[in-house]
Amino acid sequence: MFKRFNLKQNKLVKSDFTRNVLTLMTGTTVAQAIPVAISPILTRIYTPEDFGLFAIFIAISSIFGSIANGRYELAIMLPRKDEDAINIFALGFIITSIISIVLLIIVILFNDYFIKLLDNENIGLWLYFIPFSVFFIGIYNILNYFNNRKKNYKDIARALILKSIVLSIVQLSIGFFKNGTSGLITGEILSRMFSNMRLLKNIINDKLLISTISLIKIIALAKKYKDFPKFSMWAILANTLSSHLTSILISIYYNIATLGFYSLSERLLGAPIALIGKSISQVFFQEAVQEDKDTGTIKKTFNNTLKKLVFVGFPIFFLLFCIVEDLFAFVFGENWRIAGMYSQYLIILFFARFIVSPLTMVPIILGKNKIDYYFQVIMLILLLLIFTLSQILKLNFENFLILFSICYGSYYLLYLMYLKKLIDRSIS
Repeated sequence: MFKRFNLKQNKLVKSDFTRNVLTLMTGTTVAQAIPVAISPILTRIYTPEDFGLFAIFIAISSIFGSIANGRYELAIMLPRKDEDAINIFALGFIITSIISIVLLIIVILFNDYFIKLLDNENIGLWLYFIPFSVFFIGIYNILNYFNNRKKNYKDIARALILKSIVLSIVQLSIGFFKNGTSGLITGEILSRMFSNMRLLKNIINDKLLISTISLIKIIALAKKYKDFPKFSMWAILANTLSSHLTSILISIYYNIATLGFYSLSERLLGAPIALIGKSISQVFFQEAVQEDKDTGTIKKTFNNTLKKLVFVGFPIFFLLFCIVEDLFAFVFGENWRIAGMYSQYLIILFFARFIVSPLTMVPIILGKNKIDYYFQVIMLILLLLIFTLSQILKLNFENFLILFSICYGSYYLLYLMYLKKLIDRSIS
């Protein structure tokens, strides 16, 4: 009888996991499909230089946005009581507001210096908008995790779709009437604002829960989960730097047009990660935390998720490898064929990232934040070494991408092996 009960329970857990992933994936699919659908139009009304400048804006915003909450957003998932979770949410809001204000002051005081550092006159005006973008990214992070905690997957999916619709409308409408990057950046900022407003409804409607917010609880929980800003914040900063610093360094060491081609390649190859991997990641985090509370291990959830990622990811990236260059030329115009060639060089890296990225929550779930930090620092150092070696050897951009893809792909696979060992050690 107990075996029958456990079998039913396991089937229920699996069905819940699959249903939740499909809910998020459906929303993400629609959200990703809209920008992909308008990309052939965008590539004809914006230049590679415009996309390059936009990539720099996204890179800087993402770097600071990743630490806008001090990584306390991850702690929202952990407490048993919702009262503690809402106070962590309030803590994240305070930290985000402070960081955004400080960034605005720095941009006002040192705008000219940053223009010279980035070697791009056109970025000057848009630097003033980075603090606002960082604020909206930070708010989205805490809203997303709180809704994830409450299993509001449909609302998360709807927010993603709303963001995509606003982004597309603004980028297209401004792009038709005005040259330059203004449409791309304005669409990015406004879309984040509207998606945040959609997710915020679930919180502000719960007046009773909001009434439990207190400064004393906020301070106590900040101390209790201090390892997140102490270790996880620096880990995600290193991770985001290693990802987005690439764009900044490409613009400096190569040129802004090359960055434009690279950014489109990264956008297409990153679509499966954003489309499927992110949805699996959110559900994996929630299910793994629950399994850890119930059984003291996350091995089952980890293995099941890994199998799904490999099963889904391999055919997608293999097909892309075969057709990606011609696909770019056909969809985006012959002028963008070079971006398709860049994509072919990057397939190995993005396939490995697709498999590993959703599972990088493992150290956080197991309370091993230091490990995540060390690996992310290694990743950042690896990036700097690759760029340094490329400059010493005077590699052209194509050879740089090959070196970059092989090194980073190998890193992700080694990290995956370590995560499996970490879970096995936690059981024994």
